[in-house]
Amino acid sequence: MDNSNSISWPELELDNLRAIKVLGKGAMGTVFLVYHKSNDPTARSPFALKVLDKSSLPLKPHADRRARWEISVLNRLQQPNHHQFLPYLLGVSDTDRYLCWATNYCPGGDLNQLRYRQFDRVFSPTVIRFYLAEIVCAIEKLHSMGLVYRDLKPENILIQHSGHVTLTDFDLSRFLPSKKVETLLFNSDSEIEKPKPHGRTNYLKRFVNLKNKNNGKGLKKARSARVSPVSRRNPNFTNERSNSFVGTEEYVAPEIIRGDGHEFAVDWWALGVLCYELLYGTTPFRGNNRKETFRRILMMEPEFIGKPNALTDLIKKLLAKDPTRRLGYLRGASEIKEHEFFKGLSWDLLTEVLRPPFLPSRDETEELTKGGMEIDEYFQKLKAPPSPLWSPSIDEGRRSVSLTEF
Repeated sequence: MDNSNSISWPELELDNLRAIKVLGKGAMGTVFLVYHKSNDPTARSPFALKVLDKSSLPLKPHADRRARWEISVLNRLQQPNHHQFLPYLLGVSDTDRYLCWATNYCPGGDLNQLRYRQFDRVFSPTVIRFYLAEIVCAIEKLHSMGLVYRDLKPENILIQHSGHVTLTDFDLSRFLPSKKVETLLFNSDSEIEKPKPHGRTNYLKRFVNLKNKNNGKGLKKARSARVSPVSRRNPNFTNERSNSFVGTEEYVAPEIIRGDGHEFAVDWWALGVLCYELLYGTTPFRGNNRKETFRRILMMEPEFIGKPNALTDLIKKLLAKDPTRRLGYLRGASEIKEHEFFKGLSWDLLTEVLRPPFLPSRDETEELTKGGMEIDEYFQKLKAPPSPLWSPSIDEGRRSVSLTEF
């Protein structure tokens, strides 16, 4: 992992910031909507500020490391690497009490919140096509930089003022060498991450039976609660892929569960799961518990309703269990862009679309001018941890957590 201390970034004047409200709270700290008192006294251009309270670090031993990693990744995404569908690092402040970093504010919330506001909580194929195209472009940019995202899900796709998307939360990402397929498959001499051996038994052996117990009878009905994400280091893989067990359970690729090691194709698997969820309102392999979810990911095929079409074909090809057969494995985003579902799409003109499917409401603009308070005041005022901005996925428990050592 890069040493974030060697990277320079814009300095953030924490004393000049006023917090308007809490946008969310998680393992990585509290996210505030803030504005600059001197440069923007009427809060016309607020931005998001993620704050890690260092006094809580003894309870979160990995939080500081993950936070600094995310900052270093965001810094890499600046010019000349900045992309319209990726976040922009506005500044960083590292004091005795807080580690803070600011990014552009997306008032439209996340894609899962937007889905819950739709009729039947699903999107039409036309809307899915638009959002998927922008997400593909964002992932393509990350992969071109050697960065595998590893946490694609609706909660991490934010809607900008313009209605276009922005990916967020890069603390689970990592850089991998951009190698040819032959190297990824057969070169076991060099390695991106040398795992430390330990006596832990294989994670899956505790509860995943590789034999399909349902004998093709289809998925059992799953309860509505989401399962929570996990991460783990697997000691058995030693070549040019990452061997970390990381991600959100319903979105984890089979090769991660098997401990085979993984590379960029895990993001295309997650894209298939995302597409399925946007179409049907549920993920394709969700079980009643972690064991059942993982078994379904490994053994079962996604179920579709109605006649096969270009969209279901795209999902099937993205959800190939074998990563070497997965759409996007050989030529990356180019393969996906050539799929029939995107036929006729002008990829170069996506950023020029002035009327995306949904535009955020501007109703809250007036509320932003009503004062606010200092960051310290917020932490003093809130005796209990603040609740996150309501999100169906957050409330149902689907969060990203990593215990992985980079």
